[in-house]
Amino acid sequence: MRKLLKRMRSRELIMCVLCSVLLLGQIYFDLKLPDYMSALTVLIQTPGSALSEVWLTGGKMLLCTLSSAVLCIACGYLAAKAASGFTFGLREDLFTHVSGLGQQEMLGFSVPSLITRTTNDITQIQMVIAMGLQALIKSPVMAVWAILKILGKSWELSLITAGFVVIICVSVTLIVASVLPRFRIVQRLTDQLNRIARENLTGINVVHAFNAEEYQNQKFDKVNTKMKTTQLKNQRTFAALQPMMGLGMNGLSLTIFWVGAALLSGLPTGDPAGRLTMFSNIMVFSTYATYVVMSFMMLVMIFMLLPPAEVSAERINQVLETKPAILEGTKEHGTEVGTVEFNHVSFRYPEAADDDLIDVSFKVNKGETLAIIGATGSGKSTLVGLIARFYDATQGEVLIDGINIKEYTFDALYNKLGYVTQKAVLFSGTIKENVAFGESQNETTTEAVERAIALAQASEFVGKMECGLDHRISQGGRNVSGGQKQRLSIARALARKPEILVFDDSFSALDYRTDAALRAGLMKELSGTTKVIVAQRISTIRHADQILVLDEGRIVGDGTHDELMQNCPVYREIAMSQLSSAELADERK
Repeated sequence: MRKLLKRMRSRELIMCVLCSVLLLGQIYFDLKLPDYMSALTVLIQTPGSALSEVWLTGGKMLLCTLSSAVLCIACGYLAAKAASGFTFGLREDLFTHVSGLGQQEMLGFSVPSLITRTTNDITQIQMVIAMGLQALIKSPVMAVWAILKILGKSWELSLITAGFVVIICVSVTLIVASVLPRFRIVQRLTDQLNRIARENLTGINVVHAFNAEEYQNQKFDKVNTKMKTTQLKNQRTFAALQPMMGLGMNGLSLTIFWVGAALLSGLPTGDPAGRLTMFSNIMVFSTYATYVVMSFMMLVMIFMLLPPAEVSAERINQVLETKPAILEGTKEHGTEVGTVEFNHVSFRYPEAADDDLIDVSFKVNKGETLAIIGATGSGKSTLVGLIARFYDATQGEVLIDGINIKEYTFDALYNKLGYVTQKAVLFSGTIKENVAFGESQNETTTEAVERAIALAQASEFVGKMECGLDHRISQGGRNVSGGQKQRLSIARALARKPEILVFDDSFSALDYRTDAALRAGLMKELSGTTKVIVAQRISTIRHADQILVLDEGRIVGDGTHDELMQNCPVYREIAMSQLSSAELADERK
């Protein structure tokens, strides 16, 4: 928690300091009331006291009460502003930091857990600051101040008050120590609930299609029941705090009056002034002792919020302190233009047993088309992921424009690339906003967006939409078909006008006619752009300048379509499974 509070900006710090000053004023007025109460008791019990003095003392008590109320409202306002401002900045820092993490770090935390940390955990911090800022300052100051005021009045009553305070402190410490580990369990269970809910909502069609509603409900109920049981244990433990504090406060008052009565009865009856002073001291002592116990009651309320907030702070710090494994370099430009080269590259995923790519070497020059094909799991997507630097190579070098990609700044690297993912991803917003998504060194104008849409063979369905480029895309692109999503994703990469286009099996959702038209357009309009295409269909890549055939992470074939048909059994097997007898006969001619 302390580490997070160091991130508080100066504006929020000033609010906290001002709130602390106002709290001291509020405590002063609260603790003045017993003094006026003592004076009022003496005035009432003393024969011949002027009524004006009684009214004056009562007016001072009323003024103290009103002043305390005004300061309390001001403190509450400042505490709420400081808490909301701090968590606003913290949420922004956390989101920005997560956006800069790589695939390796994201997999380490999991998406549901990161969502919980950005929302629920930060809310826990906000609640503690908004409610605890006042109590954490007011309670100890008021308790110490009240104790100092009563220390010299009666050692018997002071000893009784100290005994009650010790008992309360020990009880609260034991309760908090017992629930803190269970709050960590609750936070982990919250992550699991989030994950199961996301899986269920994302795959709801599959759940319905396979009549798996009951199975999903059982998965959710298992975690939900465990969370309920853990929370019940926490709340039952905390339930003992409030009655314990009430018993302590009332018991202390009763004991003070009982012992005070004994002390009062021990004074001689012939000393009315002494007896009156003792009676007044007992009343004041009782009030101050109540303030002491009330201070600890306020601390108990914070202790009920502090354990989950402490766990939340730890989880947030885990993310903020995680350093990205992929760091940017300093270079902006390469020594070549539009080239991609792998120099004896091997790659192994974190914590994997074997390499996913083994000693891969090739080079593709400006304007050429490199195609990559192979069986499922052969490492095709992994290879192009290294070009986009989602991971760094375990061994060897990946060079773009003659420079190791580790030496580029992120802006320089991604300005050179247009990357189309295997799974089409669209964001909520208009078609134009999706195609012109992100920052690029080339200005993405409306004309550039329209050109990219036309080249991606998306003009036909975009033109039929009522709002055209301003048609709203729902979250995840749920209001367009798979093929339409894929074409808009391709248009997004084309609109950047990159040196190198990377298609990670991006034509699989397209029909043969659209696939052919798109490839023809790319060859005609972007002849100077280097293209790297991962594909499953021979028809998509047969005219590529260079084709790599991967098998279990190794290159087992490298050449043109005709060359591979002659000397690569793996490629020939794939071709025979996809091409008709007539097409194969034409190949042999």
